[in-house]
Amino acid sequence: MSKKGSQSAAESAREKVVSGVLVGRFDHNLDPKKRFTIPSEWRNAMGNPEYVYVMPDSRERCLNLIPSEEMESRLEKLREKALFDPALAPYLAAIGSASEQLVLDVQGRIRISDKLLQFANLTTTVAMVGAVRMIKLWSPKAIPPQGEVDQAALGAALAAAGF
Repeated sequence: MSKKGSQSAAESAREKVVSGVLVGRFDHNLDPKKRFTIPSEWRNAMGNPEYVYVMPDSRERCLNLIPSEEMESRLEKLREKALFDPALAPYLAAIGSASEQLVLDVQGRIRISDKLLQFANLTTTVAMVGAVRMIKLWSPKAIPPQGEVDQAALGAALAAAGF
């Protein structure tokens, strides 16, 4: 019998979680070294990466945590452009200087620079919100508490995303 055929229902369910889709919300406190843990469910969904990328959001006062695989697929598109394209160079420098590549420790913790923590007003707690292909890192004071579903906002989001 193949390995696939001998899997338990629990193993099959775990494989479905490892789909690359990041949903839900987790709040974690920063430890004394200003680290926080990326939940194991999300690490699994990201394929247990060795590192992730973090950059400020361009429209909101939060940070975007981008899985390495997602970032690599975007970088692949950039590799098609000339390395010293004068029109693209200032934009790449802006992205590069504002971003960080962070290694996850064995417990799944990362340490974001003080500069980026300050940008997003992350002082004691990080609200991690799944945004399907990335994770938004918010100060809990900057977003509404978890509660009822806002159907109007959900409807607009589904329409905009083409669901």
